[in-house]
Amino acid sequence: MAHYFLGIDGGGTKTQAAICDESGRVLGMGLGGASGIDSVGADAATVSIGAAVAAARTNAGLPDVPFAAVFLGMAGVVSEADRDIVRRVAQRLRLGDAIHVDHDIRIALAGGLSGRPGIALIAGTGSSCFGMNAAGKRWQAGGWGHLISDEGSSYWFGWNAIRLAAGSGDGRWQTALYAPVMRRLGIEDVAELHQRLYTQGISKAEIAGFAPLVMEAAADGDILALALIRQGVHEMALMVKAVAHNLGWADAPCEVTLTGGLWRAGEVVLTPFRAVLAEMLPQARIVMPELPPVIGACLLALQAGGVIVDAIVRRQINSSHKG
Repeated sequence: MAHYFLGIDGGGTKTQAAICDESGRVLGMGLGGASGIDSVGADAATVSIGAAVAAARTNAGLPDVPFAAVFLGMAGVVSEADRDIVRRVAQRLRLGDAIHVDHDIRIALAGGLSGRPGIALIAGTGSSCFGMNAAGKRWQAGGWGHLISDEGSSYWFGWNAIRLAAGSGDGRWQTALYAPVMRRLGIEDVAELHQRLYTQGISKAEIAGFAPLVMEAAADGDILALALIRQGVHEMALMVKAVAHNLGWADAPCEVTLTGGLWRAGEVVLTPFRAVLAEMLPQARIVMPELPPVIGACLLALQAGGVIVDAIVRRQINSSHKG
């Protein structure tokens, strides 16, 4: 009898699901809405995960397949209580009996380095850094949510874009961010800002959508946007440094993989980040992700189900997910 495995990447803006068999062949993938439990809650997460899994089942041609093991990497998972919430969601969806839950940065590391020891820095809607060494020791820095953390994330850049635009509108400083921020908010000027933010309201995901405006302004030489990027990459490099020092890589070679939508901005963020990290951790090597986080979740589901993930399985999962 064939065995099938499910990987879930649940984020603040979208949910991805992937189904693979025990050889590592990816059979189908699916997409759903936001499922980060810290931002949308358990009920909305259930709907989003259910939609992603249903789409993956359809694309795999396996509508009623039982899963031998399921691994969910979820934004907002910090404590065991958070893991229990996600497990209950998975049970409600009847995904299987072997349910494994961890934070989304765990699957980012598994995918980014194809299962090798190292560090993953995620900068998506939120931000966090996680590492695991060859002995299995784990360490995380950041990832405490948007109220006190998420430095360098799309939310953090978006929040600061609105803040800088407000200050420009009331005359405290000048920045090219003012006009594009007002346009994206759908208002004429700063006089309408309070009503737009506090009466109409604005979501975490909407705020994260302002991050590209910072990158565009920085590319055009805006001083405040450039300073904001320097601050953001410095904060993210500090996370990597903290993880490296706690895992024995302060003065030793280590791999750091970068994942999350923020890095799609390209060199406007990557160049200053590389420079700061090289100062803090001269022996660190930046590796762009070899596999996406959802496929990392599949790798972890396979391992949780007792499959030996060797070079053959890795090649199969790599080639089939691209196909």
